[in-house]
Amino acid sequence: MIFLIKTPPRINKISPRRKHRLQPRQLRARSILQNYSARRNSIHAIPRIAPHRYPYVPIAHDQRSPPCPRNLCPRWPAALPRPGDDALYRHYHDHEWGRPVISDTRLFEKICLEGFQSGLSRITILRKRDRFREVFHGFDIAKVAAMDEADIERLLLDAGIIRHRGKIAATINNAKRTLEVQQEFGSLAAYIWRFEPQPGHRADDYSWSALSAVAQTDASRALSKDLRKRGFNFVGPTTCYAFMQSMGMVNDHIETCFCRPEVDAARAALKRPVK
Repeated sequence: MIFLIKTPPRINKISPRRKHRLQPRQLRARSILQNYSARRNSIHAIPRIAPHRYPYVPIAHDQRSPPCPRNLCPRWPAALPRPGDDALYRHYHDHEWGRPVISDTRLFEKICLEGFQSGLSRITILRKRDRFREVFHGFDIAKVAAMDEADIERLLLDAGIIRHRGKIAATINNAKRTLEVQQEFGSLAAYIWRFEPQPGHRADDYSWSALSAVAQTDASRALSKDLRKRGFNFVGPTTCYAFMQSMGMVNDHIETCFCRPEVDAARAALKRPVK
């Protein structure tokens, strides 16, 4: 994928005779273009990289969770920062992402954080996760369900989390809906794992190009549809697929990743929850 950036035309200085005729909005626009023209030739300019040599790879900047996020493209230019170089990101990939989870508390945390991540990068959520756990009582489902409008107003002032009213309210609402699911199915895990795709419904190609092209699946659409039917919010099919990836319902580590056989072994030994 090649992105072409159109260079703005050269902007000449405005003569004093013309300046009084321009509206403030026009003056601001010209000022922005002049500043851009001055910066793009400075020593701080972004290094120019031939697009045919280094294709754009949306690692850790995409809305959904990319497959095997630590395994970066070997042709990634050294001049650009690597998301996988972050120690927090590496630990998440090596020890959490894709490992099967059957704890109701951890499943609830994951589905809530996937909702908060909508439109943001994974590393942003990871850096704020500890604060999320503090303000949401360790994602204790009953305690989160008891939160009210006053708590929402308080959290909107907390810079340590994502201050999005809809997502905060959705977390409290989803806790209440989770209590109903537990009442019906015995546990959240028993309900969630019912949507695990059968082996025959998964492609045999586990390369980067194949897995990165998948944003949602039939299983994630079915989970999303059922969750929304039960009143859950911020659980679209793309968010649900990212959730299925992170909690180990599917193994989307690429075929050359050292974690893939470990996750396969953990999934094979897992006793699926029933109640």
